Amino acid sequence: MLVTWLGCWWSLPFWLLALFILQFFRDPPRNVPDEPRAVLSAADGRVVEVSRAQDPYVKREALKVSVFMNVFNVHSNRSPVEGTVKERWYFPGAFVNAALDKASLENERNALWLRTPEGHDVTCVQVAGLIARRILCYVGAGAELERGQRFGFIRFGSRVDHYLPLDAEVKAAIGDKVYAAESVLAWLTPRTTNRK
Repeated sequence: MLVTWLGCWWSLPFWLLALFILQFFRDPPRNVPDEPRAVLSAADGRVVEVSRAQDPYVKREALKVSVFMNVFNVHSNRSPVEGTVKERWYFPGAFVNAALDKASLENERNALWLRTPEGHDVTCVQVAGLIARRILCYVGAGAELERGQRFGFIRFGSRVDHYLPLDAEVKAAIGDKVYAAESVLAWLTPRTTNRK
C-alpha cells in the first residue's frame, strides 16, 4: 500500500508538466470582428507598449503596439488585418526577457509586412522571449491572409509587435488584456484611393 502511494506521488510532477504543455499548445476558435478597418491583436497577452516608433522593416515612422505573452497565454498568432504578405524577414538573435522593449530588436524574430486591400501597411513581428526558443511562421511573401487567420506560433513566452500607419486610431492602452483575432488594437483611417 505504501509503495503504491509513493508511486502515485512520484509521478505527480510528470502529470503536472504534461498538463502544462497541453494547455500551452491549445488553439481555441475565435470570433473575428467583421470590420475591415479593425486592426486586431495578433496574440493573446497584455499590451506593454503603445508609442510612436521607427518601423525597422518597412523603414517608416509608425505607431507601435506591443503585446507580451506569458507562458499561460495561447501562443497561436493570427493576422491582425486582411491583406497580402508583401515581404517576410527572419532574424536570429538573443533571448532576453520579451517584456523589455530592447527585445524588439535584439531577440530572435520574424516579421511580416502586410498590405490591406485599401493600401494600409501593417507590420507584424513575432519576437522570441526568455524561454521561447522556436518561432513558427506558416506563410511567406505573396500569401493572402484573412483577418484573424492563423499564420504562426511562438513556443513558451514571447511578444508580438504591431507597426501601424501614423494616422491609425489606437484603441489599446498599456496594461490592457487582449485576445488574438478578437481584440481591436486600432482603427485604420478610410482611404479614397488604393495604393499599388
